[in-house]
Amino acid sequence: MAPEIRVRPMRDDGTDAVIRLWHETSRVAYPYLPLQQTYTLESRAAFFRERIAPECELFVAESNGVVLGYMAIKGSYFDQLHIHPGTQRRGAGTALLRKARELSPAGLELHTHQQNMQACAFYEKHGFVAVKLGICPAPESAPDVEYHWRPPPQTNA
Repeated sequence: MAPEIRVRPMRDDGTDAVIRLWHETSRVAYPYLPLQQTYTLESRAAFFRERIAPECELFVAESNGVVLGYMAIKGSYFDQLHIHPGTQRRGAGTALLRKARELSPAGLELHTHQQNMQACAFYEKHGFVAVKLGICPAPESAPDVEYHWRPPPQTNA
């Protein structure tokens, strides 16, 4: 039986572990974005502390006390979802997505890179629909896709 995955709010004492996870995941997930490969752990830490943490609700997925992934959400905007490369496809992303839907039951929106086929497949598997193709803001200026998830209509039986 697979170990239980628990989702909980990120605690301040877990910030460094989440930043390391984000850094490692980004380097693996975005080989097609040269700029992403230049970011240091220190530059990501500064961005996380200055921009992500103050603007988003942060949650981690953990199993046996080990952080497997994290998400950042702003209202209905699913801003970040990163699962450690060594623990992907074990339910942590699905558990975090379930929490996001709980926090925003009327729907979710997000952007991801069109070249991030693994992310696109994950979101589509979980009922997200691509609604717009575009280009993400500078400095990356890479092709992106906007996804929406809406709950199924309620039927009165």
